[in-house]
Amino acid sequence: VQLQASGGGLVQAGGSLRLSCTASRFPSGFSFSSYSMGWFRQAPGKEREFVAAVIWSGTRSSTGDSVKGRFSISRDNAKDTVFLQMNNPKPEDTAVYYCAADRNPYYEGTMSPTYWGQGTLVTVSS
Repeated sequence: VQLQASGGGLVQAGGSLRLSCTASRFPSGFSFSSYSMGWFRQAPGKEREFVAAVIWSGTRSSTGDSVKGRFSISRDNAKDTVFLQMNNPKPEDTAVYYCAADRNPYYEGTMSPTYWGQGTLVTVSS
């Protein structure tokens, strides 16, 4: 599965930004709906951190404690795309954001990604 993230860039604290990730090249017998999708991030000098995940149908999702109430995840299965809506970002949200796919359509915990995208940089200015 190939994951292509986009939408990163520079945003002011308190603004908003939406990241997108489009999936392609599914194994035979699989489609976008076969996977849970999620977002992780990694800031310089820090470990990769779970941000958000959504099950195959979009009817259940979760977010990490550090972004809870500010970020939300959604997906459009007709477009093979998952989104991360970032509202009221803070400078500490600055990181490379990675899209991920979990072959468990009902992910558990903070996901166990099977595939990773290449990352998109988000910089939040104060």
